[in-house]
Amino acid sequence: MTHYLIIFVLSLLLLNIWMYFQQPYMTFYPVRKLDQTPADWGLDYEDVALDTADNVQLHGWYIPARQSEHVLLFFHGNAGNISHRRESIEIFHRLGLSVFIIDYRGYGKSAGKPDEAGLYRDAAAAWRYLTDEKSFADHRILIFGRSLGGAVATRLAAGVQARGLILESTLSSAQDFARQVLPLLSRLVFTRYNFNTAEYIRHVNYPVLVLHSPEDEIMPFALGEKVFRSAHEPKRFVTMQGGHNTGFLQSQPGYAQEIADWLKSIKQP
Repeated sequence: MTHYLIIFVLSLLLLNIWMYFQQPYMTFYPVRKLDQTPADWGLDYEDVALDTADNVQLHGWYIPARQSEHVLLFFHGNAGNISHRRESIEIFHRLGLSVFIIDYRGYGKSAGKPDEAGLYRDAAAAWRYLTDEKSFADHRILIFGRSLGGAVATRLAAGVQARGLILESTLSSAQDFARQVLPLLSRLVFTRYNFNTAEYIRHVNYPVLVLHSPEDEIMPFALGEKVFRSAHEPKRFVTMQGGHNTGFLQSQPGYAQEIADWLKSIKQP
């Protein structure tokens, strides 16, 4: 009996060591090559280089909208790069929002290698760029995060005073996600990352909009519901249609209208 117990413990230890080093490759899927620029979409833009607090140079695009009162700070998901966000950028541009989107470290033309703490530093650097370099007042900035970017957006939002926070198809935490997707393995293996959106959002005291689809095949709908329950008022939940990567398109025109209505509701007097 003792022999089998030793084998089990050693096997579990080896599994955890292997999974610890595999989790970055299971979490981040960066693509280096930029397929297009906003110029290819008929949009004016500024190519932006900015440095993080730990001296990593990031790349991003600032895409102005005429007579825009607000700028949307865009944090994308865990795969691809900023050149793969054309449809979203065009939607926000049509809504009259300027957009600032960055690639995290290790993505696109940004230097470095992605990790959770690093992504949070990247978000802080993007905020500083808008407030210091672009001189945007806090109340003119909207923070947007999709999928894994929702955790990055919310961590930033918890420490700043933005105009509003929009979360789309995001997770409540890495542990919640693991329990939903890999219920048995998640109880045997140490989760390396937190990405605890549900906890971060408890510290956000301004308007929140959460959008999620019950048909999301990657990020369970229950995780979006938990994020919403954890948020303070004023808050709004929008039920989308379609899959994880296409829901915002399959939910049109309602998707854009819901965001437009929410933006009107949070306008300052």
